[in-house]
Amino acid sequence: MKPIFKIIFIAFLTIYSCKTKQIEKTEPNTNPPKVEFSEFDLGKSDLPKLKREVNDFEHIFDVEQLEKLTLMIREFEKNTTNQIAIVSIDSIGKYTDFDKFAVDLSNYNGIGLKEKDNGLSIVFSKNLRKIRISTGFGTEKILTDKICKNIIDQTIIPEFKNGDYYNGIKKGMVELIAKWK
Repeated sequence: MKPIFKIIFIAFLTIYSCKTKQIEKTEPNTNPPKVEFSEFDLGKSDLPKLKREVNDFEHIFDVEQLEKLTLMIREFEKNTTNQIAIVSIDSIGKYTDFDKFAVDLSNYNGIGLKEKDNGLSIVFSKNLRKIRISTGFGTEKILTDKICKNIIDQTIIPEFKNGDYYNGIKKGMVELIAKWK
């Protein structure tokens, strides 16, 4: 019987010595440290999330123009699966290179189908007087940098110089679509 008492005694000591610490409840801090982020820290101005085919952050187009451009893009995508995004932007945030901004913006938003890499974005800024056509690798096989530059220089820029941003983008898109089919 002695071994049984020893086992009970050891079990008692083990349980008794394993006290659980109770964590004291504290009141929540009513003055938490203030954390401030600028719009650039959060990426709002650097790389905005595009919500539609035409993202007019500079408010250049009227409602009718937005609808016409959107319908043109949707019809083209329906027939080809190729995706187009148009973005007017007044600032490129922390970026110093507009072209790099346009490429990163397109990649960040996933313009084009991933397996086909068939996206194209026209990013421009009236405020910064810059424009870039950014293409996915699948698109670039057809719409080379030279073709895109020619469309910018010969079609879009002349309309922009006349203050007609809508016709510049529309005519540029018509040319791009004709060459891309």
